[in-house]
Amino acid sequence: MEDSEQAVLAEMLQSAEDAAPVEAVEAVTGAIAATLHALGVSLLVADLSGRALVRLTHQPSTDGPGRLQGDESAEVLPFDGGPYEQAVRQQAVRVLPGDGRWRLLAPVTERGEAIGLLEIDLPDEPDAGVIARVTRTAHTLAFVVIANRRHTDLFEWGQRSTPFTLSAEIQRRLLPAAFTCEAGAFTLSGWLEPAASVGGDTFDYSVDRDLLHVGVTDAMGHGVASALTATLGVGSLRNTRRRGLGLVEQADEANRAIAEHANVRGAYVTAVLGRIDLPTGRCELLNAGHVPPMLVRDGRTTTLDLPGNFPLGMFPEAGFRSGEVLLRPGDRLVVVTDGMRERNAADLDLPAALLDIAGLHPREAVRALSDAVLSIAGPVLADDATLLIVDWYDGHGPRRSTAGADTSRASAPPR
Repeated sequence: MEDSEQAVLAEMLQSAEDAAPVEAVEAVTGAIAATLHALGVSLLVADLSGRALVRLTHQPSTDGPGRLQGDESAEVLPFDGGPYEQAVRQQAVRVLPGDGRWRLLAPVTERGEAIGLLEIDLPDEPDAGVIARVTRTAHTLAFVVIANRRHTDLFEWGQRSTPFTLSAEIQRRLLPAAFTCEAGAFTLSGWLEPAASVGGDTFDYSVDRDLLHVGVTDAMGHGVASALTATLGVGSLRNTRRRGLGLVEQADEANRAIAEHANVRGAYVTAVLGRIDLPTGRCELLNAGHVPPMLVRDGRTTTLDLPGNFPLGMFPEAGFRSGEVLLRPGDRLVVVTDGMRERNAADLDLPAALLDIAGLHPREAVRALSDAVLSIAGPVLADDATLLIVDWYDGHGPRRSTAGADTSRASAPPR
């Protein structure tokens, strides 16, 4: 990077730091807009539904489109297969000619997590240099959004096209901050499609130096009580994971914690917990009364045969056993909750559906499966439908990325 570009980057970051958290994005986009003589610039964040982008603007509430909160406006742009959706899916800049202007759509992404798009309107057709500059700005913007959304509710409000119930609010706090993570040896994505009355599902992951930790849990019941039981289970599992305990020890402590502290008599949590050794692909899995995980390998979907265990919290003195599978390059590990298999959702041929979406990046694959469940059992689900997908590539170490994404792993364009 040339000294002049380093100076521009430093100036953008300083502008973001000096601005209030709700104005940090405008500080960064304003800098590049002035440099490129842009006719307009907007940040479009990914809606929490996974099926739209939201344009956030600050303007008088009497004139604002979409949802309003004071002078803040959130305009929803549903995915329709057009250039906006494809820019996100393929993680590639789109240049769109218009009436007297050219529009650039640049993905705002960090480690494969699609935060949104940077939309810039220019008076002239952009050359390769301008496109590269906008691409770098969009990548910088990803870190600005991540840093500043810790200090304000603005981005979270903008992403919520439907209001959250109390139980949904509790449940959201149990999910990881990013639903997607790309690394050298793997890519993973999780998704939760909530029921009308939250069913207590969660997914979680953490990447150590040489280990990937994953987990999917399902607390019994619905509503606030279920969310509180899930909080106890996830809190215990995270605590023991961060203390460096193994899967069996994690399950033991969560089992005792739920049995002792749950505010509902007889409460329990089903779970699949996993640890993948990144240098070797050795995957240890523990199933505590949960839907068995599946493995997509060589064009076939198989259910993994693991030792049986009781759900966490059901019997305080129960013991737990784990199993093991050695992952091969090209494998896809899939963990779902029973909301993907119960009631009307059982009509979905899940093994076949997994083969149909084998070419999709996990980021799009989890949403495609959620859409498939909604098309059969929706539009309102009786139980949460949650899933976690891990694609295994081998080759632990640095990954090759462009502006926050490994484009070689992106979903192919639709035919």
